[in-house]
Amino acid sequence: MSTPTSNDEKFGPLVPDTPANPPTYDIKLTGHHVTIVPVHPIHAEALYAQVSGPSNASLFDYLFDDPPESLSAFRASLAKKAETTNPWTYTILLNTTSQPVGLASLMRMELPNRTIEIGSILYTPTLQRTPAATEVQYLFASYVFDTLRFRRYEWKCNDLNKPSIRAAKRLGFVYEGTFRQHMIARGRNRDTAWFAMLDGEWEGVKRGFEGWLAEGNFEQGVQKRRLEEFREG
Repeated sequence: MSTPTSNDEKFGPLVPDTPANPPTYDIKLTGHHVTIVPVHPIHAEALYAQVSGPSNASLFDYLFDDPPESLSAFRASLAKKAETTNPWTYTILLNTTSQPVGLASLMRMELPNRTIEIGSILYTPTLQRTPAATEVQYLFASYVFDTLRFRRYEWKCNDLNKPSIRAAKRLGFVYEGTFRQHMIARGRNRDTAWFAMLDGEWEGVKRGFEGWLAEGNFEQGVQKRRLEEFREG
């Protein structure tokens, strides 16, 4: 005689009818170190100076955009991004200088399923490996979960992009598998590593971000505890 099963066991739990909202360009996300604003062609000149030239070409190794060939081409690219939704592209401004130091996009939104992805992340050398870089990800995640009310927040990258994989894990995204031969990127095979953060996980991840970013966690600019330690308790 079989044991009766509940509908939750048979079909999965019901999802509360609280729809997510799509991102907007009418925002300003402000932290201690950075402010995130909609991308605009006026950001082109300052960014171009930091990402152009052979010495910076590796910044684009795993991006869909190629290194900019000229300032005018880069400005046109930002203008096109500013007119595009899904993805929505934003500029990262450093609060101490008000200068652009990076770009990132919210993309591949599936509104009925309340899923969205962070991607096309371009950090200039000024932003890389700084508390400001981590704060960028805290501000985006807070916007996605606390303001827009998504259930699932994704991070995907080329499986060969080991720094991106390390970053995803450090930031609290959970590895879910690798999609083999997921796409062709610049004529080459790309296996894609898949990560996600869920709304039910966000409060713990959020506390970790806030603990790590607190002023008391740094002494002369050096962290006292790693971000992962704050999530571990």
